[in-house]
Amino acid sequence: MRATPLLLAATVLLGTRVAAADDAPPVAPPSKIESTQETKHEHASLLDRPHTVAEAEAGIIALPSAPISASNRGGSTPLGTVGNGDATVQTGVHLLYRATREWAFGAGALFAPRPTTDPNAGGASSLNRSHSRSYLFLGGEVRYFPLRSRLLEGYVGLTSGALIIADRFSTNNVPEVPSLLGTSTVTVSTEGFAVGMETGVNYLVNDSFVIGLALRADLWVLPNEKPFSQETSCDPIGDCPTLTGRVAAFELGLTFGYRIPL
Repeated sequence: MRATPLLLAATVLLGTRVAAADDAPPVAPPSKIESTQETKHEHASLLDRPHTVAEAEAGIIALPSAPISASNRGGSTPLGTVGNGDATVQTGVHLLYRATREWAFGAGALFAPRPTTDPNAGGASSLNRSHSRSYLFLGGEVRYFPLRSRLLEGYVGLTSGALIIADRFSTNNVPEVPSLLGTSTVTVSTEGFAVGMETGVNYLVNDSFVIGLALRADLWVLPNEKPFSQETSCDPIGDCPTLTGRVAAFELGLTFGYRIPL
């Protein structure tokens, strides 16, 4: 009977706490909209803000109407010959500023590191010589991205810039002499400009890496003389540039890009 007052006091105290908990206003769950906004803010895609893209490219360049000689057509690529003109491996780099999700602009350089070689090119002389021709493009480009999804994006663009064509003639079966006395190779170059169109598709591996496929069609304009002069581009023994006038060029390349946040 002595425990009855203590039991009664405990019962009253417990009832008071339960009543206080029932009278307290319920705590509202976090807003779904606020939670979504916070998630987007924490994991915003790099495409949603300006950034820089560095691209490396490897592919093939083909000049359908411009073989390096009448006896050497189709060029030389890992896939074999391409058409009736010259074709060879091409590499390059691009540095682009992606200002918005739709627009990007920047500059690039394309180079043919392994030009096609014709072992039976005597030039204007009767010497036993070989001939190769390499290409270098330096210019700018602008891209517009009309197609975009979570993993894929497609673009169209314009390119323009300077072009240098180098024809190298090497004399075969000559005795070795010190370089001070000269070399067996003569290079004649042609400088001009190129304008073109491009299209491509990119696969977004993640927020930083992208793999793409690019296709370009260019028009090369190459003068017969050296720029800003009336001098011929031929060398003293009659080796002349093999590309002049207007030349069509097509490029197909696989690109590997890395997005750099600003």
